[in-house]
Amino acid sequence: MSQINKLKIFNDPIYGFITIPNALIYDLIQQPYFQRLRRISQMGLSYLVYPGANHTRFHHALGCMHLMQKAVEVLRFKGVSISSEEENALYIAILLHDIGHGPFSHAMEKSIVEDVHHEEISLLFMHQLNVEFNGQLNLAIQVFEGDYHRKFMLQLISSQMDMDRMDYLKRDSFYSGVAEGNVNSERLIQMMNVVDNVLVIEEKGIYSVEKFLMSRRLMYWQVYLHKTSLVAELILTRILKRAKELTLKGMTLPCSDPLLFFLQNKITLATFDTETLDLFSQLDDFDIISALKSWQRHDDFILSSLSKMIINRDLLKIKLTSEKVPVEDLQPLRERFASENDISIAETNFFIFKGKIKNQAYSKVQEPIRILKKDRTVEDVIESSDQLNLKSLSKSVTKHYICFPKQLLEINI
Repeated sequence: MSQINKLKIFNDPIYGFITIPNALIYDLIQQPYFQRLRRISQMGLSYLVYPGANHTRFHHALGCMHLMQKAVEVLRFKGVSISSEEENALYIAILLHDIGHGPFSHAMEKSIVEDVHHEEISLLFMHQLNVEFNGQLNLAIQVFEGDYHRKFMLQLISSQMDMDRMDYLKRDSFYSGVAEGNVNSERLIQMMNVVDNVLVIEEKGIYSVEKFLMSRRLMYWQVYLHKTSLVAELILTRILKRAKELTLKGMTLPCSDPLLFFLQNKITLATFDTETLDLFSQLDDFDIISALKSWQRHDDFILSSLSKMIINRDLLKIKLTSEKVPVEDLQPLRERFASENDISIAETNFFIFKGKIKNQAYSKVQEPIRILKKDRTVEDVIESSDQLNLKSLSKSVTKHYICFPKQLLEINI
């Protein structure tokens, strides 16, 4: 009987060849929960703005694992002791860090699975996989939850400069074509070290850290918070909310069985059992797109109109402003739209609404990026940097938006 070769190689457009380090990692990648990530887009609806942005969470997870392999190699070279068990835990935790993402990333969290965060679902998946793999994920889960005594291991997975951010900035920059996000992840990893079980960056790498933070800021304004991507995700969120509203009123909408389950039930972390997790694992972008294609011909004006907007990329108008929009400014828009389309004022909230977005490249409140100086002292990158604009990156910038149908453009707001 022939044995399967589990030491496979992936050809990645960003890093070249990515190797699978051992049979356990291979088996985790082959597991259906993980294979589902091939059908979950990394950048949600950003492809409506950047046509190349069609890469998946599967791509991203493998890229993160590759960077983690490089980080382990560098830290060991610098004398940091990492056992084979700890090494494997790092690979598993970073590989599975995004496994709980739903279709089009964040839209489901704000609509039909509104009380459960994707990181909590990732943890549920990890616990379920741990049962299937006879406890081999114990240490990975401990690290992921922040319960392991070696703090730097969690920082490699989740911090202000982790493998996750290093990969998604570089990868999303490549696929979107926005060159500003192209960070030098290799240089950043080469500059890593560990002092007192805390991750640090050697002083000579400070300019790479500055570039990394600036790239993150620019990618958020140009890509992740691009107004067209933003309004598309807001519309999708409202479509799913409307679908759930109609379903709970007893209306049967054409969609897949897993999607129907989440439309028919209020999901909380307490009720997210094994059966719910299995149904969630069957959901992907194709369920949503298929549903939208059906719903655009539905009798409900709200559901059909919003579904057509995504399918045909004929979206609501969105205006960004530095000033907060008074709620009374929306009233003339609501009254006219309600009158023209024979819907209630309350129902116009699906089409006319306001909100705000925030961009903060570096947080002083969260775990800092620590710089190891030549005299072996450690300090926050903000204190070490001679870049004045790096201090400004730690300030949160807020922009307000208003969304409304394009046919109302002539009304002054």
